[in-house]
Amino acid sequence: MNQTELPEPEIAGDQLDRDDRLRPEFVDAVLDAVEAGDAEGARALVAPLHPADIADLFELTSTDRRDALAAALSDLLDADVFAEMNDWVREDLIDELSATQVANIASELDTDDAVAIIEDLDADEQREVLRAMEPDDRAAIEEALSYGEETAGRLMQRELIAVPDHWTVGDTIDYLRGHDDLTTDFWEVFVVDGRHHPVGTCALSWILRTPRTVAMADVMKREQTLIPVDMDQEEVGLRFQKYALISAAVVDGSGRLVGMITVDDVVHIIQQEAGEDALLLSGAGEGDINEPLRDTYVQRVRWLVANLFTAAIASSIIAAFGGAIEQMVALAILMPIVASIGGNAGTQTMAVAVRALATNQLTQSNTLRTLRREMTVALMNGGTVAVLLGTGAALWFGNVQLGLVIAGAIVINVAVAGLAGVVVPVTLERLNQDPAVASSVFVTMVTDSMGFFAFLGLAVATGLVGTG
Repeated sequence: MNQTELPEPEIAGDQLDRDDRLRPEFVDAVLDAVEAGDAEGARALVAPLHPADIADLFELTSTDRRDALAAALSDLLDADVFAEMNDWVREDLIDELSATQVANIASELDTDDAVAIIEDLDADEQREVLRAMEPDDRAAIEEALSYGEETAGRLMQRELIAVPDHWTVGDTIDYLRGHDDLTTDFWEVFVVDGRHHPVGTCALSWILRTPRTVAMADVMKREQTLIPVDMDQEEVGLRFQKYALISAAVVDGSGRLVGMITVDDVVHIIQQEAGEDALLLSGAGEGDINEPLRDTYVQRVRWLVANLFTAAIASSIIAAFGGAIEQMVALAILMPIVASIGGNAGTQTMAVAVRALATNQLTQSNTLRTLRREMTVALMNGGTVAVLLGTGAALWFGNVQLGLVIAGAIVINVAVAGLAGVVVPVTLERLNQDPAVASSVFVTMVTDSMGFFAFLGLAVATGLVGTG
């Protein structure tokens, strides 16, 4: 073998494919063992898996077979697996557990992961689970639940390392080694003053490489990014991304250190928020394939009904030019093209605007500049498509005037699409509404209506057809 060539890594037990996904044949083998009553065989197959892969196994299993799988793998279904599990799947399994079992699982998790499990329970179930928990754990969970959903208070961990600013590096090392009850997962130590306000942060590597006699106040970094406890989780993600943070201190209204947020939590939030915006743009709700059918139906049908009313506006415009359409069949043939081009152009601009708003790239200070940019792009795109479509229509139907009319309509509609794609999301954001939720409905209405009106209106205005 050539020395530069390394053997391909073996996938233990062939449970996973090259993309780290569970192989279908492996999933089938586990489920077949469960159905055959061979729980020991099923556990032997699943035992080598990482908790995240065990969670994937439950997500890949149909609802009617999950309970049997959970019963067979009860010894492996620990807190780490629940922490990695899809919300809907986890909720189904939690419903089958007693309050004491749920309390035991939550007690083994970091506060943020425990909150993620308990917050989805009904109020009565929450109280029952909290009563079954140890007082310290219950107090931490109740405090977290007192904060608003999707805020830093819900996201943060209470388990952290904080030391006084008058300690030395040696004091800190002795403290870390002498207390077994401290959290084991942390990347930095927070330094606080007498009021428990964070005054600096110190990476573990600095502590390990600094002489014991040096004061923590001399080795710590005083500049740090503090996260208010009521900050929206999307803004938290943006701060981590902007300042390349690994962890950050969370402070309450008085500036006291109350928790920390780590990058592993933020990666999940960034993924969740990005997917959420994309799904909201399409009106698909949460878009989770494990979501109950009724919830999926309700989420999607309301936007289809809304779109029904907006489509009626476009239809009324067509009806107003019904006589003109009867005079020239080509108008009916070409109308969908004008609306489609405008709709696609509007969707492109809207997607850019919504993303820019979500990442704080589009603010009040650069809205006009962004609008001018998108209008310029729209006119360039509209001109290009207008030349191609206008020429094609003129040649196909042997009518130069028809080609000019549809070319003009394309330019107008794409320009309006560029305008609407920016103005609609920005307006919704200024009104404190999520621009991803309703932007697509309004932009589609504008582009369809304007496309039909511009095309049919120009046809009548230029004398291509009469008013009917």
